[in-house]
Amino acid sequence: MADTSSARGRWAVRHVPPTPRSIVELLRAGTLDAELAATLWLLIEGRVPLIVAARDGGAGKTTLLSALLDFLPPGVRTVELEGAMETFDWLPQAPELGWRRPRALGAPARVVEEMELVGRLPARPKRPPIRPDNTVLLIPELSDHLPSYTWGAEARLAIRAATIGYGLAATIHADGLEEVFDALRRPPVGLDDDELSRLGIVLVLRRAGDGLRRVVAAHYVRPTARDEHGHTQRLGPAVLATWDPNRDRFEHFGWGVTPELAMRIGRKPGDFELEVDRRRDYLAGLAEAGIVEVDAVRAAIDGYRSTAFAPDTAPITN
Repeated sequence: MADTSSARGRWAVRHVPPTPRSIVELLRAGTLDAELAATLWLLIEGRVPLIVAARDGGAGKTTLLSALLDFLPPGVRTVELEGAMETFDWLPQAPELGWRRPRALGAPARVVEEMELVGRLPARPKRPPIRPDNTVLLIPELSDHLPSYTWGAEARLAIRAATIGYGLAATIHADGLEEVFDALRRPPVGLDDDELSRLGIVLVLRRAGDGLRRVVAAHYVRPTARDEHGHTQRLGPAVLATWDPNRDRFEHFGWGVTPELAMRIGRKPGDFELEVDRRRDYLAGLAEAGIVEVDAVRAAIDGYRSTAFAPDTAPITN
């Protein structure tokens, strides 16, 4: 998942990721349902930023985030940030986004490349350049709990990168959308409201007893926009789904913002609704068939894409 090319070239104390689980296994466990997963599939495929929030450690934030990232389309590059050691020397737009910190210790990419040329390091395969339209910045956790986690100036720049088209995927300790906003608005991150409006999807995850986890709320944070007269337009976040603890069921409200969601990923509203229905049924079918192993589910997702995007079934886009 992460970009581990030698150009990154630095070491840091890192968290130990949990054992991967597939999105279908999480469906069968009730963490979310097939309709919410299908909606997220479309949005993540369109590289809408994604934040998974939970107050408690061990709630499953990383597990859920990793499973959802299997919805990223082929060709999208995921680059894991290096926390306090991050230099952003690989990000072309870092200076214009406000990055001023000197390089961290370690060999810069230019030095690594020169060492490769003289044979002191094995040559790396050539990789495509970092671009907003093909790159997702991965942050295992937005916090200062470990040196490998991302906070302060590093977190601020990563979220600012989402304002110019980069994808973003992260977890954070928070028990609700307002707690996410408050944590990122305060120093040392210090984001303003326009920057916070680029967070995209925010999922709030909680323990539900007896080892169960549930996405208790799924929010869509609407980006700040301007009308034809140049006036700033700010709309409040929309609720995509909530979990009803009394019935252990999810209630869905995404239909109210379908045109906005469709426009965000370059589809027409009718096409968006049709694809949510198709993907919901497809995921539910995998769950019913007991296809839960990570590699098998990844293969099934790829198989759906190869059918959905065949020449005679290509989606209509704006």
